[in-house]
Amino acid sequence: MLLLAHISDLHFAGAPHLKELAGKRGLGFINWHRRRKHIHRAEILQEVTSDLKARAAEHVAVTGDLVNLSLPAEYARARAWLETLGSPDAVTAIPGNHDVYVPQVRDWPAKSWGDYMRDDDGAPGGEFPFLRRRGNVVLIGLSSALPTAPFLATGRLGAEQLIRFADALERTRELFRVVLIHHPPASPAHRHLRRLTDADEFRQVLAAKGAELVLHGHDHRRSLMWLDGPRRKIPAIGAPSASARAPHGDEDAAGYHLYEIDGKPGAWRCQMVTRERGTDGIIREVERQTLG
Repeated sequence: MLLLAHISDLHFAGAPHLKELAGKRGLGFINWHRRRKHIHRAEILQEVTSDLKARAAEHVAVTGDLVNLSLPAEYARARAWLETLGSPDAVTAIPGNHDVYVPQVRDWPAKSWGDYMRDDDGAPGGEFPFLRRRGNVVLIGLSSALPTAPFLATGRLGAEQLIRFADALERTRELFRVVLIHHPPASPAHRHLRRLTDADEFRQVLAAKGAELVLHGHDHRRSLMWLDGPRRKIPAIGAPSASARAPHGDEDAAGYHLYEIDGKPGAWRCQMVTRERGTDGIIREVERQTLG
């Protein structure tokens, strides 16, 4: 059995210099000080991280938005956090839209934590998809992260990555395939400006090739949707922000998921355990669900 943890949307924030606040970063900084700094708290993330480490998961998946405005100090804090969580062999990360907030930082996630998002063969990180096999489980890391205009938080995989993704699913069909992506595979109309723009194409690949589990972040909500596969439905699960102080709007309080994965092809077993920080500050198990 593999015990896999899923955590997302840390939003490490830094103190920018005035010259770094041109364009979208400036608007993001205003939003941070008006609202988001009261929601995403470093001390909450520390509590959640300590609780996760106490579960002794064999592997941890981090589905993006490690940083907030893509500032140098934020990347350094995110890298230090990853190192406290585990070695690159025990932790897999993918980028989110906040990790490439502006065009000039496209390569910074790979420079900062590329060893946490690369193939097992040791090739330099930053190429997607990448595959990491752990026993009978394979993690397939995708990147939907790209710089966008102000007030947009959309993502895109692109035709070339989707072709490689289909091939990766085909080559690993005898394994329990866990797909990691930042943006959700479907979004409601009111989140149009935050959607995965080629979500239809992403779901078409899954419908043709199949997968056993899709994990994402971005919406800061615990969610479960079932996607079409060639033989059975595929659970796609969203995690909340790991630094959220309390529920706010349609977003949930901080937490993470654990997945107990066992079995063999055609008879996989996966149980999801949800851990959530309550209003009393205690992180506890709130749900246990069998996914297949």
